[in-house]
Amino acid sequence: MKRIIKHVLDTKGLGLKIAPVIGSKSLLWNVVAFSDSDYAGDPDSRKSVSGFIVYLCGVPICWRSKAQRTVTLSSAEAEWIALSEVAKEVLFIAQILETMGVKVEYPIVIRVDNTAAIFMATNVTTNQRTRHVDIRTKFVTQYTGPDGILKILFVKGTDNESDIMTKNVTGNLHEKHIPKMMTNVDEGTTK
Repeated sequence: MKRIIKHVLDTKGLGLKIAPVIGSKSLLWNVVAFSDSDYAGDPDSRKSVSGFIVYLCGVPICWRSKAQRTVTLSSAEAEWIALSEVAKEVLFIAQILETMGVKVEYPIVIRVDNTAAIFMATNVTTNQRTRHVDIRTKFVTQYTGPDGILKILFVKGTDNESDIMTKNVTGNLHEKHIPKMMTNVDEGTTK
């Protein structure tokens, strides 16, 4: 209970601050996402937890931490499911922005800390090990590639901002990521 009270007191001035973008109507809005997953983190069901954060022009606009619906057979598969979930979300966000007349910068970057998941996203072939996730593979790979609207990039696990959505993290790691997600609303600057 002491930790909760301390956290609330330490972060009472933090919040999300979305400032209007001043410029011409041709300005491109940048969408960037971070995706992560643990592996079989629930000791009872052995389901993994997916987490992601989507930023619009540097401001977090969408985030989620949720148990996956199925038990995965590897950490790569768990990361792959998390990646396909955030891909659906950023495509939806881009569609909403374009409907509102906002020009989105393409390709939309999704950062993932698992090279096997990135490999599955950028290769259209499936093999015996990945056949059971074939539909998710086809969904994401249709939007990646040289002319794709999604670009999947590697990020080190310690720099993956969505890591705090899937695992218990140390105080130092939490303090590292909070300034990227929250603004000191009293001063208008990041803490």
